[in-house]
Amino acid sequence: MDKPRLKPRPPRAALPPSAGGFTITELIVTVVMIGILAAVVLPRWGGETGFEERGFRDETAAALRYAQKAAVASRRRVCVNFAVDGRSLSAAMDSAFGAADCSVTLIGPSGGALAVTAAGSASYSPVPTVLTFDPLGRPGAGATITVGGLTGLLIVVEATTGYVH
Repeated sequence: MDKPRLKPRPPRAALPPSAGGFTITELIVTVVMIGILAAVVLPRWGGETGFEERGFRDETAAALRYAQKAAVASRRRVCVNFAVDGRSLSAAMDSAFGAADCSVTLIGPSGGALAVTAAGSASYSPVPTVLTFDPLGRPGAGATITVGGLTGLLIVVEATTGYVH
């Protein structure tokens, strides 16, 4: 009986090039990763997300705490003035103990005037006028300051102690 003849193998040059591509697993993983990036990272790049308001609130609370402690340390009244547009504050202190002039600019920890300016759409709402701390660190009146924008964040100054939170 004759053996079935196998076809001879064609030379390598005659074979079609292997199709180089990605496996289905690689494609699925890539699409999932792009989806995660689109859902988490990209929204933070566009528009405001409340970070400006939170930062402005934290800076304002820190400035108010500093003003209260400066009043106690210098034994002078400290006035915190809020701008009419509701986007900044500055602080000044009395020129001497007992003087009620708030004419000396309060120097902040950075060596410049103590001031806070809003970023983005953050602002105070409603805009307070003046907040004063006496030489014992007590405010002239308690205050609740709202930092508005996309969110409403509160800063509370306790009336009896001057505690800012």
